[in-house]
Amino acid sequence: MDIHPDIERVIVSQQVIQARINELAAQISADYAENGQLVVVGILKGAFIFLSDLTRRLTVPHRVDFMALSSYGQTATTSGAVRIIMDLRVNVEARHVLVVEDIVDTGYTLHYLLNVLRTRNPASLRSCVLLSKPDRRKVDIPIDYVGFEIPDVWVVGYGLDYAETHRTLPYIGMLKPEVYK
Repeated sequence: MDIHPDIERVIVSQQVIQARINELAAQISADYAENGQLVVVGILKGAFIFLSDLTRRLTVPHRVDFMALSSYGQTATTSGAVRIIMDLRVNVEARHVLVVEDIVDTGYTLHYLLNVLRTRNPASLRSCVLLSKPDRRKVDIPIDYVGFEIPDVWVVGYGLDYAETHRTLPYIGMLKPEVYK
């Protein structure tokens, strides 16, 4: 496998990602087997590759929609206020909703989003994240389906970016510190 020169090391290989997505899709399909159509909400931009692979493996009826959020604070790495910049097009009242996110570190963004969606009275609301950084968590947020727990390092690939680059790497890699400092 060719490693991009900005990558210090691969954290999760393409093969391991795909195997875990198969497991997540099987579990989600089993959990929602009797619930009718599931609304899968992908959070742009980072979750688009994960969402695509995950939803193609689901065996339950589902509909895909998207939201885009912006979090901003004092620095590029500090989570501050969160706002919705693109909302759902589908009404989720009385429907089963699964939010699909690329990464949860502090938990502020997912916490905000789940609170907003709860006010819309879904039948159920769960979350599925590709990556979780538990060492960075500032908000106690339950995550129903977790792909991988990773250390507190800057990662890119498989949808995750640095300055809108590296999203399409087929693996998740640790970015060399000299790239972002």
